[in-house]
Amino acid sequence: MGIEAKRIIVALDILDSRAALTLADQLIGVGLKWFKVGLGLWIHDGQRVVSTLRSRGARVFLDLKLHDIPHQVRLATQAAAELGVDLLTVHAAGGAEMMSAAAEGAAGKTRLLAITVLTSLDADPSEVVARADLASASGMDGVVCSPLEAEALRARHASPFLLVTPGVRPAGSARGDQRRVATPEQALSWGADHLVIGRPITQADDPCAVVQRLLNS
Repeated sequence: MGIEAKRIIVALDILDSRAALTLADQLIGVGLKWFKVGLGLWIHDGQRVVSTLRSRGARVFLDLKLHDIPHQVRLATQAAAELGVDLLTVHAAGGAEMMSAAAEGAAGKTRLLAITVLTSLDADPSEVVARADLASASGMDGVVCSPLEAEALRARHASPFLLVTPGVRPAGSARGDQRRVATPEQALSWGADHLVIGRPITQADDPCAVVQRLLNS
């Protein structure tokens, strides 16, 4: 039995919005629904990309990692909700007041994920747990964590609290700038809800073939 398509979020970390949307169309054709729009693509042409993805039936994870005063974050999450974004990230390091303001802005229309510790950094697992606990208490719908912390967090926070894991690398893929990594199968077995996979798919000679291998793995 393979990985369910709904569990995979493809990171469209491509500055060419036309190329990003063309790739998304190809991957929608093999069953994928979730796509991440990060800072680079957002600054390049973000609103059009988000609106186009939604018009094609895709779901959007807007990964802006908001970290600002509560008022600004409240406004930003309200804007994302009005745009129809499905998932949006804020930094847990911004604190409880900021995360609560984010929840007020989203008003239940957009689910919010708190960034614990970036997967490009080494992390003390206790710090990740503490930030996830604070996020839960502050009204977040889940967290972004590495696969290595997923099992401990799932033991503390049952579904529907979301665990979204970047740093996922299919067997044989290069780590790139990621430090805390695991395979898709490991991440799911440890409790991840969604796997964020970027370069192993987007930089492949045949992205659809990589996805098919994941779906059939």
